[in-house]
Amino acid sequence: MKVAVLGAGAIGAYVGAALHRAGADVHLVARGPHLAAMRRHGVRVLSPRGDFTAHPHATDDPAEVGPVDHVFLGLKANAYAACGPLIAPLLHERTTVVAAQNGIPWWYFHRHGDPYDGRRLESVDPGGAVSAVLAPERAVGCVVYAATELQAPGVVRHLEGTRFSVGEPDRSVSARCLDLSEAMRAGGLKCPVERDLRADIWLKLLGNISFNPISALARATMRQMCRHGGTRRVIETMMRETLRVAEVLGCEVGVSIERRLAGAERVGDHRTSTLQDLERGKPLELDVLLAAVIELADITGVEVPTLRTVHAISDLLALRSAA
Repeated sequence: MKVAVLGAGAIGAYVGAALHRAGADVHLVARGPHLAAMRRHGVRVLSPRGDFTAHPHATDDPAEVGPVDHVFLGLKANAYAACGPLIAPLLHERTTVVAAQNGIPWWYFHRHGDPYDGRRLESVDPGGAVSAVLAPERAVGCVVYAATELQAPGVVRHLEGTRFSVGEPDRSVSARCLDLSEAMRAGGLKCPVERDLRADIWLKLLGNISFNPISALARATMRQMCRHGGTRRVIETMMRETLRVAEVLGCEVGVSIERRLAGAERVGDHRTSTLQDLERGKPLELDVLLAAVIELADITGVEVPTLRTVHAISDLLALRSAA
């Protein structure tokens, strides 16, 4: 199996190192000091499950790699529309794009079924710009339950979780998903193939839609947000509103809000990816988290006043941080 990791940051490099350790032909596409470190010393993974170092090929030029079986997309969703020149050299007619993104993916309504089949969400696919680069037919969804951070260039600290759930938009159990799952499991990761990955998307989104913007606004860790009474109540309200949108769209998450909060608190003093992006001066990935669910609420007629309020404030933060 030949795999390219496009955007080999903390999650991408972790997956690439695991796949390489299992014998896959892995190519990491990155840039800057992180790329230089991976070229010199490989990817060093520090994990409570055991440290290891892997030495996959690393480059900033996808043309060096050529067409692959799977592209593991580790870019932020707000970079998808501009990634055409990077991803084009990696594609042949059957290449799968495995999008390990948070939030609502651009392919969400692809082969969804009535009454929303084929609908495009402007918040995640403005003007069809993402679909033009990443054809929905190539997409395999991926919901990441692992927490990682780049401790230093070339050094990934794995905090907890090894699950990467994958699934087809049409709810089939495909050969390409099964092959990818087998390779991921051989690398020591959990990779169940889900018939309806959308339920996993909403389960993960319950945390991302609330903890990520609040963490950036409050500069707080997961534990701090859970243990502050006022913030915890705001997060609970955001989760309830999100669940109502999911239910109208036919998704039953199957996990209580209290259980979701308890799981988040167990993560400890982890800084969300949105907070990390804010601290590093990177664009904030809020459209696929908040704006997309508000757009879905508009489509379905669900009232989401708290989501709208937090989105307004965090959107201003995103605009100011980008200025």
